[in-house]
Amino acid sequence: MSGAPARQASVGAGLPLATYFSGPKIKWILDHIEGARARAERGELLFGNIDTWVIWNLTDGPDGGVHVTDVSNASRTLLMNLETLDWDADILEIMGIPRRMLPAIRASSEKYGTATGALTGVPVAGDLGDQQAALFGQTCFSPGEAKNTYGTGCFMLLNTGTAPVPSKNGLLTTLAYKIGNEQAVYALEGSIAITGALVQWLRDNLGLIQKSADVEALAQTVDDNGGIYFVPAFSGLYAPYWKDNARGAIVGLTRYVNKGHIARAALEATAYQTREVLDAMNKDSGVSLTALKVDGGMVQDELLMQFQADVLGVPVIRPTVAETTSLGAAYAAGLAVGFWERVDDLRANWGKDKEWVPRMNAARREKLYAGWKKAVTRTFDWVE
Repeated sequence: MSGAPARQASVGAGLPLATYFSGPKIKWILDHIEGARARAERGELLFGNIDTWVIWNLTDGPDGGVHVTDVSNASRTLLMNLETLDWDADILEIMGIPRRMLPAIRASSEKYGTATGALTGVPVAGDLGDQQAALFGQTCFSPGEAKNTYGTGCFMLLNTGTAPVPSKNGLLTTLAYKIGNEQAVYALEGSIAITGALVQWLRDNLGLIQKSADVEALAQTVDDNGGIYFVPAFSGLYAPYWKDNARGAIVGLTRYVNKGHIARAALEATAYQTREVLDAMNKDSGVSLTALKVDGGMVQDELLMQFQADVLGVPVIRPTVAETTSLGAAYAAGLAVGFWERVDDLRANWGKDKEWVPRMNAARREKLYAGWKKAVTRTFDWVE
């Protein structure tokens, strides 16, 4: 974790100033690798994230490859202006990055070129960042629709419509997608560092379970968390706190607590952290979430998904296709080549596998959540 502050580097970029993003990395290379800056200024050294590199090679690389990226990937470099959808001249000047080394910024759904080699003749037509592709694959095309991807960490994105929403609550403002010549669509993103990784920690560090899937059965051996909360700030806290001096804690321990309670508290930590990010999104956007679409490895955990719905107070929906990132990229390409004509066709293609509805009453929900918020404060400023 870079210790990224909630303060944004510029309204134009929508991101905190952090070495996590590509821009500072490019600057370091140009400043420290002998001859790199001169070659970049001559147009002999090009930059691209992995999407740019893949498209470049698919379209014949140094023998005529297309050097492009899309708005969603460009928005995560700390170099693109969110409103102009172009490289920000002021930021490039501050970082000393020659514009000519950067790829052209294109829509997320359009034909960039034609593949060569084994794929000769196949159009290359869809380009989306990881989490933006998951949002697109979940067909969150309307403002207020959101998805959460549960993996080692969690990434929640909320569609905020055709205007960027600056965050005052520790979130990232980002491009969601752009379809052809249509207006760009923006999103707020909240990143949670430790979710599935906490289950892995229970398995590898404590030996409480043999495999990650066993955590649900262990958590079901108890009726509740036994009064404990597990805040997994192993390397600090991400959104909405951005505190790199926080450290993990289990609070509320008594002699009554057993390994089942610890397993349950570990699962509940994911749901509570998601609630915190959602609250920040509601404050920034002024839009109240009506349902949360979910994907990723942890969505197979029935106990977690039910508790997530209970803590949020809204339905949680799992799609029939769990690999929504790949699906979103396929949707974008399919729109570009005419396989689908409209985004409404994509909504019709999306299917619901299961839905969890809230069962917990509001008073209990808020009491449990207040306990979580109190527990989180105990992790602040541990590293001096």
